[in-house]
Amino acid sequence: MSGRNSLLDRRALFTTGAAAALLAATGASAGEPPRRGGRLRLALSGATREDTWVHGEGLFMQVARQGMIFDTLTEVAGNGILKGELATGWQASEGARQWRFDLRPDVRFHDGSPLTARDVVASLQSLLPQTEITAQGALHVQITLPQANPGLPLLLSEPRYVIRPAHAPEAGIGTGLYRLRRFSAGRQVLAERVESHYKDGTAGWFDTVELVAIPAREVRAQALSERLVDAADLPARPRYRERGDVTLQTDSAGGVSALSGDLRQPPNPGRQAPMDNLRAPERWWFG
Repeated sequence: MSGRNSLLDRRALFTTGAAAALLAATGASAGEPPRRGGRLRLALSGATREDTWVHGEGLFMQVARQGMIFDTLTEVAGNGILKGELATGWQASEGARQWRFDLRPDVRFHDGSPLTARDVVASLQSLLPQTEITAQGALHVQITLPQANPGLPLLLSEPRYVIRPAHAPEAGIGTGLYRLRRFSAGRQVLAERVESHYKDGTAGWFDTVELVAIPAREVRAQALSERLVDAADLPARPRYRERGDVTLQTDSAGGVSALSGDLRQPPNPGRQAPMDNLRAPERWWFG
């Protein structure tokens, strides 16, 4: 696959500190393989009653979109290296002004419809102004930018560039590891693991994932203390009943993430804090 293949600063993908708030604080040894099963429960901030699958940029909806329901053309792996997600490769021409992305042939949306270049065009057209985006057959997309941008593949890994079905862009139907089962704006997202997925064996270890929106940091901390959730983002170091199996870690925005000791994640050989890109539901597992 062509494209950038260097260690990247994943914090640079986002414009707000909230998007980097959910940091993993525990690690799995190289000899501890992932185990499938269980329900991951996350207490998150940033939700509003006006949230939809198209609108709402708080941490709650960003995790729901990119970590659960949808995929992007590219992703930043846990070790900080950019790789293809829905794209198998990309090539640049005209000094990085024109790009061609090749799509996976084995991807379906949660309603059973196949992913095609038409879906990518419909998803990205309004997000890249003054850009010509065209389908080149069923599995190839050409993007012609108004000016050269060598960082386009990295840009397309951001959560706002998720790929939606052209026939139902607002329905919460994606190609991600988890299929939506319940959505209550500003309150809850419940999703279940897709049984057959192109990431089988590499990600998506939970049977179900539940996001609970809790605006007050003290209440999120209490929910973790009482074992009602498995992890929580805490924008300021909380005062709560300490649990010996909970780890706190300061994130890049000065907030705190708290995780149960039952959670595991892949080893991180890079310099960056793990899970700086909202993908806890697909990369963590219970030890």
